[in-house]
Amino acid sequence: MSERVPSDHDSVTSYRATIARSGGTTRPCLRLPDEMSDVEDGDVVRLSLDGELFHARVTADSSGHLLRGAYDNKRLARTPGEGTNRLVEWCEKSGRDPGSAVELDELDAGFCYGLRVPGKRTVYTVPDRPNESLSNIAEKFARDE
Repeated sequence: MSERVPSDHDSVTSYRATIARSGGTTRPCLRLPDEMSDVEDGDVVRLSLDGELFHARVTADSSGHLLRGAYDNKRLARTPGEGTNRLVEWCEKSGRDPGSAVELDELDAGFCYGLRVPGKRTVYTVPDRPNESLSNIAEKFARDE
């Protein structure tokens, strides 16, 4: 059963993050703050944007960790050229350009985060973590394809 949690709840840790440019492109991406220690390069996390949950793959560059996009499912997050980048849509809709500050709310460390405009209160729907043994089986089949 999913849980609803407001961004100003005691259980939510908020980080100041920055919208940056994705490599040499003009596409926005999310630069994760250095103090976020529960994610590693290659992790796929859930990211809530305006109440909708998406999947985002953590990548690393010489400056630290970042999310280059948010996608409708885990497969698209791993192969981002195929799907619509919902993070880019969110940035355009919310007026966040590279260099803009955002609030990144840690809802379930290493699994689920929420992104919002600074000063805006949001209520998130936090999903339950999937059953790990079922996830491992699904990932094995995805690798075998």
